[in-house]
Amino acid sequence: MAGQNLKKGIFITFEGFEGSGKSTQIKLLEDYLKKHKYPVLVLREPGSTRVSEAIRRMLLDKNNGFISDKTELLFYLAARAQLVEEKIVPALKKGAIILCDRFQDATVAYQGYGLGLERAFINQSGSFVTGGLTADLTVLLDIDVGEGLRRAGKNKDRIEQRSFAYHLRVRKGYLKIAQSSPRRVKVVKVKNIKKTHEEIKRLVDKLLNCKCHLKK
Repeated sequence: MAGQNLKKGIFITFEGFEGSGKSTQIKLLEDYLKKHKYPVLVLREPGSTRVSEAIRRMLLDKNNGFISDKTELLFYLAARAQLVEEKIVPALKKGAIILCDRFQDATVAYQGYGLGLERAFINQSGSFVTGGLTADLTVLLDIDVGEGLRRAGKNKDRIEQRSFAYHLRVRKGYLKIAQSSPRRVKVVKVKNIKKTHEEIKRLVDKLLNCKCHLKK
């Protein structure tokens, strides 16, 4: 790999259930890419801007149980709109590799499949707030629901503390998304940290070596 060969930015998103180890794998991939002199920007959803972080605090606060399902959806979309305009688009124009912890797929899985909100509306509004932006690669870290919740620990946020049935629907939703978008979404079964990282590296190396991302 050679960082200077990139002719445009690359957008990589990480999705997965609670306890799947997204943060750990994003950090390992960030270190790997920086070692090879790639410009890397790590972001999270909701968050990574002042506006989006404020929304994140409201959404995840366990004391805000009164937030309606529709309000929750619109908050996530608002946070995404701000992140795309303020951080993602400018970084891609500069040729950065963006590693984003969650994106539009999370809303489809959590609010669409999990809460039962209309997925057609979620997809349409998601396209509106992102300007049609989609990831070049989505790494879906898949883990058993019970194991994921165990790993997440006892101090669960407003979303994590929902019912086991809800989380089963979310995982099912993620797998359906992967089935419908197999070229973009790659399912990585969570193993130990090293083996999972190696599998992700192979996916990213393949993307970086693709001729459509290299100078002619």
